[in-house]
Amino acid sequence: MKMIRCITATAFALALFFSSYNASAQVEIGVKISPSLAFSRTIAQDKYKFEAEGSKPGFGVGVVADYFFGTNYAVSGGLTYNIKGGNVSYDYSYPDPASTGTIRVQGKDELSLQYLEIPIALKLFTNEITTDTRFYFQAGTSLNTMLNAKVNEKKVDDGGDKFTKRFNTFEIDVLIGVGAEKKIGESTKLFAGITYHRGLTDADDAYYADLFGDDKVELKNNSFSLDLGVKF
Repeated sequence: MKMIRCITATAFALALFFSSYNASAQVEIGVKISPSLAFSRTIAQDKYKFEAEGSKPGFGVGVVADYFFGTNYAVSGGLTYNIKGGNVSYDYSYPDPASTGTIRVQGKDELSLQYLEIPIALKLFTNEITTDTRFYFQAGTSLNTMLNAKVNEKKVDDGGDKFTKRFNTFEIDVLIGVGAEKKIGESTKLFAGITYHRGLTDADDAYYADLFGDDKVELKNNSFSLDLGVKF
Protein backbone atom coordinates (compact mmCIF):
# COMPACT_ATOMS: atom_id res chain seq x y z
CA MET A 1 0.00 0.00 0.00
CA LYS A 2 2.86 2.36 0.76
CA MET A 3 4.27 1.81 -2.76
CA ILE A 4 0.86 2.42 -4.36
CA ARG A 5 0.41 5.68 -2.41
CA CYS A 6 3.88 6.81 -3.46
CA ILE A 7 3.25 6.12 -7.16
CA THR A 8 -0.17 7.80 -7.01
CA ALA A 9 1.35 10.90 -5.41
CA THR A 10 4.14 10.98 -8.01
CA ALA A 11 1.67 10.68 -10.89
CA PHE A 12 -0.45 13.49 -9.42
CA ALA A 13 2.61 15.72 -9.00
CA LEU A 14 3.66 15.06 -12.62
CA ALA A 15 0.16 15.92 -13.84
CA LEU A 16 0.23 19.25 -11.98
CA PHE A 17 3.73 20.03 -13.19
CA PHE A 18 3.09 19.31 -16.86
CA SER A 19 -0.23 21.14 -16.88
CA SER A 20 1.77 24.38 -16.94
CA TYR A 21 2.86 23.47 -20.49
CA ASN A 22 -0.67 23.34 -21.93
CA ALA A 23 -0.03 26.25 -24.25
CA SER A 24 2.72 24.46 -26.17
CA ALA A 25 1.80 20.84 -25.46
CA GLN A 26 1.28 18.36 -28.28
CA VAL A 27 -0.40 14.98 -27.93
CA GLU A 28 0.28 12.09 -30.30
CA ILE A 29 -2.05 9.10 -30.09
CA GLY A 30 -1.54 5.72 -31.71
CA VAL A 31 -1.88 1.95 -31.52
CA LYS A 32 0.68 -0.80 -30.98
CA ILE A 33 1.20 -4.53 -30.85
CA SER A 34 3.79 -6.05 -28.53
CA PRO A 35 4.89 -9.67 -29.01
CA SER A 36 7.00 -10.60 -26.01
CA LEU A 37 9.14 -13.15 -24.26
CA ALA A 38 7.76 -13.59 -20.74
CA PHE A 39 9.28 -15.35 -17.75
CA SER A 40 8.75 -15.64 -14.01
CA ARG A 41 11.08 -14.62 -11.20
CA THR A 42 10.93 -16.58 -7.95
CA ILE A 43 12.09 -15.51 -4.51
CA ALA A 44 12.36 -18.41 -2.07
CA GLN A 45 14.78 -20.42 0.05
CA ASP A 46 16.86 -22.97 -1.85
CA LYS A 47 15.29 -25.89 0.02
CA TYR A 48 11.99 -25.39 -1.81
CA LYS A 49 13.67 -25.64 -5.24
CA PHE A 50 11.09 -23.12 -6.41
CA GLU A 51 12.57 -22.05 -9.73
CA ALA A 52 11.69 -20.46 -13.05
CA GLU A 53 11.75 -22.98 -15.89
CA GLY A 54 12.46 -20.93 -18.99
CA SER A 55 10.29 -18.43 -20.85
CA LYS A 56 7.12 -18.48 -22.90
CA PRO A 57 5.72 -16.25 -25.66
CA GLY A 58 3.40 -13.43 -24.70
CA PHE A 59 1.46 -10.79 -26.57
CA GLY A 60 0.10 -7.31 -26.00
CA VAL A 61 -2.07 -4.85 -27.93
CA GLY A 62 -3.23 -1.39 -27.00
CA VAL A 63 -3.27 2.35 -27.47
CA VAL A 64 -0.45 4.79 -26.72
CA ALA A 65 -0.41 8.52 -26.05
CA ASP A 66 2.69 10.76 -25.94
CA TYR A 67 2.13 14.11 -24.25
CA PHE A 68 4.98 16.41 -25.35
CA PHE A 69 6.04 19.24 -23.08
CA GLY A 70 9.11 20.02 -25.17
CA THR A 71 10.51 19.12 -28.56
CA ASN A 72 12.44 16.15 -27.19
CA TYR A 73 10.49 15.32 -24.01
CA ALA A 74 7.18 13.58 -23.47
CA VAL A 75 5.13 11.78 -20.86
CA SER A 76 4.01 8.51 -22.42
CA GLY A 77 0.91 6.63 -21.32
CA GLY A 78 -1.75 4.34 -22.69
CA LEU A 79 -3.82 1.24 -22.12
CA THR A 80 -2.61 -2.26 -22.99
CA TYR A 81 -4.06 -5.75 -22.89
CA ASN A 82 -1.10 -8.02 -22.15
CA ILE A 83 -0.56 -11.77 -21.76
CA LYS A 84 2.48 -12.85 -19.76
CA GLY A 85 3.54 -15.48 -17.24
CA GLY A 86 6.15 -18.23 -17.29
CA ASN A 87 6.98 -21.74 -16.18
CA VAL A 88 7.89 -22.64 -12.59
CA SER A 89 8.80 -25.85 -10.79
CA TYR A 90 9.18 -26.87 -7.14
CA ASP A 91 10.35 -29.91 -5.19
CA TYR A 92 10.20 -29.71 -1.40
CA SER A 93 10.25 -32.39 1.31
CA TYR A 94 9.43 -31.83 4.98
CA PRO A 95 8.94 -34.09 8.02
CA ASP A 96 5.55 -35.79 8.33
CA PRO A 97 4.18 -34.84 11.78
CA ALA A 98 2.10 -38.04 11.86
CA SER A 99 5.01 -40.42 11.24
CA THR A 100 8.78 -40.67 11.00
CA GLY A 101 8.68 -40.23 7.23
CA THR A 102 8.60 -37.15 5.01
CA ILE A 103 6.04 -35.47 2.80
CA ARG A 104 7.16 -34.42 -0.68
CA VAL A 105 5.58 -31.52 -2.53
CA GLN A 106 6.58 -31.24 -6.17
CA GLY A 107 5.17 -30.00 -9.43
CA LYS A 108 5.50 -27.84 -12.52
CA ASP A 109 3.15 -25.03 -13.49
CA GLU A 110 2.80 -23.20 -16.79
CA LEU A 111 1.37 -19.78 -15.97
CA SER A 112 -0.56 -17.65 -18.46
CA LEU A 113 -1.65 -14.36 -16.88
CA GLN A 114 -3.75 -11.71 -18.60
CA TYR A 115 -3.56 -8.07 -17.48
CA LEU A 116 -4.97 -4.69 -18.38
CA GLU A 117 -2.01 -2.34 -18.00
CA ILE A 118 -1.66 1.42 -17.65
CA PRO A 119 1.96 2.38 -18.39
CA ILE A 120 3.31 5.79 -17.38
CA ALA A 121 6.81 6.73 -18.53
CA LEU A 122 9.10 9.65 -19.24
CA LYS A 123 10.15 9.49 -22.90
CA LEU A 124 13.26 11.27 -24.15
CA PHE A 125 13.92 11.77 -27.87
CA THR A 126 17.13 12.55 -29.71
CA ASN A 127 17.35 15.09 -32.49
CA GLU A 128 16.91 13.67 -35.99
CA ILE A 129 19.66 11.13 -36.76
CA THR A 130 18.52 10.95 -40.39
CA THR A 131 15.67 12.71 -42.15
CA ASP A 132 12.45 12.38 -40.09
CA THR A 133 13.96 9.66 -37.84
CA ARG A 134 14.67 9.90 -34.10
CA PHE A 135 15.72 7.50 -31.35
CA TYR A 136 13.96 7.48 -28.00
CA PHE A 137 14.58 6.21 -24.48
CA GLN A 138 11.83 5.68 -21.91
CA ALA A 139 11.63 4.74 -18.24
CA GLY A 140 8.65 4.52 -15.93
CA THR A 141 6.15 2.22 -14.30
CA SER A 142 3.01 0.28 -15.15
CA LEU A 143 -0.11 -0.23 -13.02
CA ASN A 144 -1.69 -3.56 -13.93
CA THR A 145 -5.00 -5.27 -13.18
CA MET A 146 -5.45 -9.01 -13.67
CA LEU A 147 -8.25 -10.05 -16.01
CA ASN A 148 -7.78 -13.81 -16.22
CA ALA A 149 -5.33 -16.60 -15.43
CA LYS A 150 -4.56 -20.08 -16.70
CA VAL A 151 -2.40 -22.72 -15.04
CA ASN A 152 -1.30 -25.61 -17.22
CA GLU A 153 -3.78 -24.48 -19.90
CA LYS A 154 -6.73 -24.66 -17.47
CA LYS A 155 -8.92 -21.81 -16.17
CA VAL A 156 -10.20 -23.67 -13.09
CA ASP A 157 -8.63 -26.05 -10.58
CA ASP A 158 -9.86 -29.51 -9.60
CA GLY A 159 -12.24 -27.92 -7.10
CA GLY A 160 -13.86 -25.75 -9.76
CA ASP A 161 -12.34 -22.48 -8.53
CA LYS A 162 -10.90 -20.04 -11.05
CA PHE A 163 -7.12 -19.84 -11.06
CA THR A 164 -7.37 -16.05 -10.80
CA LYS A 165 -7.85 -16.63 -7.06
CA ARG A 166 -4.23 -17.81 -6.87
CA PHE A 167 -2.92 -14.43 -7.97
CA ASN A 168 -3.08 -10.84 -6.78
CA THR A 169 -5.54 -8.62 -8.61
CA PHE A 170 -3.14 -5.69 -8.87
CA GLU A 171 0.49 -5.58 -9.96
CA ILE A 172 3.11 -2.86 -10.36
CA ASP A 173 6.16 -3.14 -12.57
CA VAL A 174 8.97 -0.91 -13.73
CA LEU A 175 9.69 -0.49 -17.43
CA ILE A 176 12.68 0.68 -19.42
CA GLY A 177 13.02 0.74 -23.18
CA VAL A 178 14.66 2.09 -26.30
CA GLY A 179 13.44 2.49 -29.85
CA ALA A 180 13.11 4.65 -32.92
CA GLU A 181 10.31 6.45 -34.71
CA LYS A 182 10.05 7.69 -38.28
CA LYS A 183 7.73 10.35 -39.64
CA ILE A 184 6.06 9.18 -42.86
CA GLY A 185 3.49 11.91 -43.35
CA GLU A 186 2.33 15.26 -42.04
CA SER A 187 1.24 13.75 -38.71
CA THR A 188 1.84 9.99 -39.07
CA LYS A 189 4.78 8.23 -37.42
CA LEU A 190 5.87 4.61 -37.30
CA PHE A 191 7.77 3.37 -34.24
CA ALA A 192 9.56 0.24 -33.09
CA GLY A 193 11.28 -0.47 -29.80
CA ILE A 194 12.24 -2.99 -27.15
CA THR A 195 10.94 -2.69 -23.58
CA TYR A 196 11.88 -4.59 -20.43
CA HIS A 197 9.18 -4.96 -17.78
CA ARG A 198 10.28 -6.07 -14.30
CA GLY A 199 7.64 -6.90 -11.71
CA LEU A 200 7.96 -5.04 -8.42
CA THR A 201 5.07 -6.63 -6.55
CA ASP A 202 4.24 -10.24 -5.77
CA ALA A 203 1.92 -11.80 -8.38
CA ASP A 204 1.21 -14.76 -6.09
CA ASP A 205 -1.72 -14.32 -3.69
CA ALA A 206 -0.15 -16.62 -1.08
CA TYR A 207 -0.78 -19.86 -3.05
CA TYR A 208 2.88 -20.82 -3.28
CA ALA A 209 3.60 -19.24 0.11
CA ASP A 210 0.96 -21.48 1.69
CA LEU A 211 2.21 -24.49 -0.27
CA PHE A 212 5.61 -24.18 1.42
CA GLY A 213 4.34 -22.69 4.67
CA ASP A 214 6.58 -19.66 4.17
CA ASP A 215 5.09 -16.18 3.72
CA LYS A 216 8.38 -14.86 2.32
CA VAL A 217 7.99 -16.83 -0.93
CA GLU A 218 7.24 -14.55 -3.89
CA LEU A 219 6.52 -14.84 -7.60
CA LYS A 220 7.07 -11.90 -9.95
CA ASN A 221 6.55 -11.29 -13.66
CA ASN A 222 9.20 -10.23 -16.16
CA SER A 223 9.12 -9.75 -19.92
CA PHE A 224 10.94 -8.35 -22.93
CA SER A 225 8.57 -6.94 -25.55
CA LEU A 226 9.00 -5.84 -29.14
CA ASP A 227 6.77 -2.78 -29.56
CA LEU A 228 5.54 -2.01 -33.08
CA GLY A 229 3.05 0.73 -33.80
CA VAL A 230 1.84 3.84 -35.53
CA LYS A 231 0.97 7.28 -34.15
CA PHE A 232 -1.37 9.81 -35.74
